[in-house]
Amino acid sequence: MTGATGYIAQRLLPELLAEGHTVYCCVRDRGRFDLKKFDNPAIEVIELDLLQEQTLKNIPADIDIAYYLVHSMSTNKGDFEKMESAAAENFKRCMAQTTVQQVIYLTGIVNESHLSKHLQSRLHVEEILKTGNYNFTALRAGIIVGSGSASFEIIRDLVEKLPVMVTPKWLSTKTQPIAIRDVLAYLKGVIGLSGSFNNSFDISSGEIFTYKELLLRFAAIRGLKRKILVLPVLTPRLSSYWLYFVTSTSYTLAKNLVDSMKIEVIGKPNNLGELLNITATPYEKAIELAFVKIENDQVLSSWKDALTSNILYKGLTVHLQVPKEGTYKDTRKMKVADVESTLDRIWRIGGSTGWYYGGWLWAVRGIIDKMVGGVGLRRGRRSLTQLYPGESLDFWRVLIASREDRRLLLYAEMKLPGEAWLEFYINEKNELEQTATFRPLGLKGRLYWYSVLPFHGFIFKGMLKALSK
Repeated sequence: MTGATGYIAQRLLPELLAEGHTVYCCVRDRGRFDLKKFDNPAIEVIELDLLQEQTLKNIPADIDIAYYLVHSMSTNKGDFEKMESAAAENFKRCMAQTTVQQVIYLTGIVNESHLSKHLQSRLHVEEILKTGNYNFTALRAGIIVGSGSASFEIIRDLVEKLPVMVTPKWLSTKTQPIAIRDVLAYLKGVIGLSGSFNNSFDISSGEIFTYKELLLRFAAIRGLKRKILVLPVLTPRLSSYWLYFVTSTSYTLAKNLVDSMKIEVIGKPNNLGELLNITATPYEKAIELAFVKIENDQVLSSWKDALTSNILYKGLTVHLQVPKEGTYKDTRKMKVADVESTLDRIWRIGGSTGWYYGGWLWAVRGIIDKMVGGVGLRRGRRSLTQLYPGESLDFWRVLIASREDRRLLLYAEMKLPGEAWLEFYINEKNELEQTATFRPLGLKGRLYWYSVLPFHGFIFKGMLKALSK
């Protein structure tokens, strides 16, 4: 399974394990894959980079099925079309050295002659993969609706934050949604299915909506009254900025999404659903099921955990060792009365819980970060109570989350003239040690540290007291 830390793979993996499969999870950074999350001996983690062909030798020769679940849509490093093509070519050559019987690829619906760069790239990857010496199955989906999915979270951001929306004309474009549970059913169902070999299938709920209708139906389910005004004058660039500032997406992803949303995405009919006995989940039902997961704190994965920041392009492990030399530190300690309740508060930090003190200052910092092209605070967190290495947490990334060691280590993904770490650790004396570390980059970094020092004194002191009480 390539793309094993991605949104789809993290949903598919437990279902494959439940059916008795042994799964080799291919990741670029082993530090991002937390085995404790699954606790299953049938998982093996393989570290590789599809753009570095020599690393693909780590894939075992004796495999039956391969899932291709990677894409570069949100990257802003280089040309994602060339990157996707190179990765697909490397993967195809690697598969020739194995016993793989079937390659399954999840892609997007393509039914227009003029495609966006993203959809054109996805189609080109499909054309590369289908020429391999194995049975090939392509599943083409439109908008995937489920807790934590990009489409669901972007629609949710727009509907819940904006009572009145002045929107671009692409909101009149037609599309077809599909529930995440149906996507997983198809991905599992086509394993070894001869009728799916060397073919592509458009999968959807069967319903056709405009993006405007998707937003209004979402609002109705949530009991919200919303007004939407569609203006033809909003350019793709303005549309991208509109999505970027209102939702939790990055600007690069917003730009590619807008590009794709101008294209009508209507699937061609096929009988795959009948072959697999899959009853399509209606759009409204998919939304209701997503909120059941959210309200019960059972969101298994989130698209926001994808590495969309150049800051962490080389992986998490290179940042695990907090530097001691050439840094500025703000270290504070306070005795903890109840270790477990303090750990509970630490593990709930960020997202809807907030940062326990100086909330408006955190909000301002998030707005400033968005204004200069950063991720801001809108990513929130996947779960209210659980944290795993590799997950996003507002404008931080979780590096270490070990309740056994009583330690949480975060790495900053906001725009900074340097690097920053934030650590919470309860020592053997039952003292909470809260340490902010900043490694400045040049004079600008040093000026930055001293400019925010007064705010740190205010925020960090209050946060420590709130966590320790």
